[in-house]
Amino acid sequence: MMALFDNYIAFATTVFMGLLAIVNPISAIPVFMELTSNMDKKAKRNIATKSVLIAFCIILVFSVAGKLIFHVFGITLAALRVTGGILVFVIGYEMVRGEKESKSENPKLGAQPVKADQGISVAITPLAMPLLAGPGAITTSMSYSAAKDLTHLAIVIAIYAFICYITYLLFIAGERIVKIIGTNVMMVITKMMGLILAVIGVQMLALGLRELFNF
Repeated sequence: MMALFDNYIAFATTVFMGLLAIVNPISAIPVFMELTSNMDKKAKRNIATKSVLIAFCIILVFSVAGKLIFHVFGITLAALRVTGGILVFVIGYEMVRGEKESKSENPKLGAQPVKADQGISVAITPLAMPLLAGPGAITTSMSYSAAKDLTHLAIVIAIYAFICYITYLLFIAGERIVKIIGTNVMMVITKMMGLILAVIGVQMLALGLRELFNF
């Protein structure tokens, strides 16, 4: 019983570190602040809530329907792990190098009056997708939940829900966080998360290759 409990703890820790590194809510703070700079506190809170709820629903669907998607398209978990490992490694590598797509290319709502439909659009893209529930998070959550039982699936969903809650709190306190830690420290944190992400990607790739070629 204790061994099973320890296994759940280890699995939850792995999932938390993996999804936290991929989502990297701290690096999303500047984007959220820029896109909502012309909004009042109530509107910012509304956008933050919608973005994390939409992201959670996306991950929930892919986590629960992962096995069905595999069956319909004839995808194996090993193939997903190989593909996901490469994708996660590339994302982490770009984070370490600091050559991610320029945030200035995102639509800026801070410099113009914000309409209701614009706010919803921003909550969906780019906040929910691809920042919080991008390809890396989707692939990782599917990989962790596809070959496990319902308990492991529940752990994956609960962990991501917790990360969404953390992200919501960080969005709300974004301005204070930037003032406290500074942009340089935020850059260091992003690069550290990128390194962790790259390592996780290599581990996923190695596991997938071993299962794919049976060695």
